[in-house]
Amino acid sequence: MGVEGYVVAVVGATGAVGREMLEQLAASEVPVREVRAFASPRSAGRELPYADGTVTVEALTEGCFRGIDLALFSAGGGRSKEWAPRAVAEGCVVVDNSSAWRMDDTVPLVVPEVNDEALLRHRGIIANPNCSTIQMVLPLQAIAQHVGIERVVVATYQSASGAGQAGIDELFEGTRAALAGEPVPAETFARPLAFDSIPHIGDFTESGYTTEELKMLHETRKIMGQPTMAVSATCVRVPVPRVHLEAVTVDLAEATPVAKIREWFEGFPGLVVLDEPAEGRYPVARDAEGRTETFVGRLREDSVLPATCHFWVVSDNLLKGAASNAVQIAESLHRRELVRVA
Repeated sequence: MGVEGYVVAVVGATGAVGREMLEQLAASEVPVREVRAFASPRSAGRELPYADGTVTVEALTEGCFRGIDLALFSAGGGRSKEWAPRAVAEGCVVVDNSSAWRMDDTVPLVVPEVNDEALLRHRGIIANPNCSTIQMVLPLQAIAQHVGIERVVVATYQSASGAGQAGIDELFEGTRAALAGEPVPAETFARPLAFDSIPHIGDFTESGYTTEELKMLHETRKIMGQPTMAVSATCVRVPVPRVHLEAVTVDLAEATPVAKIREWFEGFPGLVVLDEPAEGRYPVARDAEGRTETFVGRLREDSVLPATCHFWVVSDNLLKGAASNAVQIAESLHRRELVRVA
C-alpha cells in the first residue's frame, strides 16, 4: 500500500501505558507522518518524548480527531465510551485499551498472533484485551491449534502497574512506609499491597468471582472463538512493580507428551520458552520487564491426570499486555489496508 504515513493519535498519552504506546509506535512498522498526544486538560502543553523529538500534549476537544487516521486509546473506559465513537465519526480508526468495548459483539477483540483475521470485521473500533488475558491466550492458542482444550484453570499474580501509575506509586510509597514503621496506604488497592498479596482485583460479583476473573473467562472465549470454553481464574495482586505472572492448568482432549507441547510453544510467534528448572532457568518478572515477548516455563504433565498439563506464563503487562499489543494491531491494520487515510 502506497501510504506515505498516517496521522496517529495516542489518547491518555501521559499515563503509564500511553507513554509505552508512544515508544512502541516510534519503533513499529506503522508509517507515521505525524503523531499527536491527548490527555486531560491539566496535562495540556506538556512535552512527551517521541522518537528523537517530543510531542506536545493536547486536551480532547470537539472535532479534535478530524484529519487523524488512527488513534490508540488508553484513557479509561469512561473516556473511551465518550470519545471513541466521536473519533470514528470523524474518520478515525480506534484501538482501545480499556474494557469499554471488549464484549461488544460488533467490536473485534484482538491478539494478532491468535485472531488477526477478526480485524476484517471492524467498524471503526478494535478492542485491546485485558493484560492478563492476552498473555494466557498465546500458549492456549499454541495448544489449541493441535489438540482440543477441555478446561483452563489459572491463578494470576498481577503487578501494581496493572492499576496504572497510581498503583506503582502506592506500592513504592507503601514499601517506604512499611520499612519506616508507618501506616501503609491503601487507596488504589483494596488492601495495603506492600509486603503482601491481595486476592481482589476488580469488584466482587454475586458469583464470588471478581470482574477481573470474569474478564478472563469471557475474553478468552471471544478471542479464541470458543463460546463455551471452561475457564476459571483467581486473580491476585502482588507487590511487583511491573509484569504479570500466571500459573495455568489445562485439561486437554487427549493425553499429549510435554515434549510435544514444548515444541508447539517454541514454534508459536511471540512465545519464548525458558524451561530448565534444574538449572534455575524459568521466567520471572525481571526476565520479561521491557520485553514484548511472553515467556513460558515450568511446563509439566500432571502427576495424576495424563491429559492435564501445567505451565507458568510471564509477560510485561504494560507492553504485550497493553501498548505493544495495541501497536501490533495497528501494524496489522496497516498491512491489511484497513485504515483510511484522511
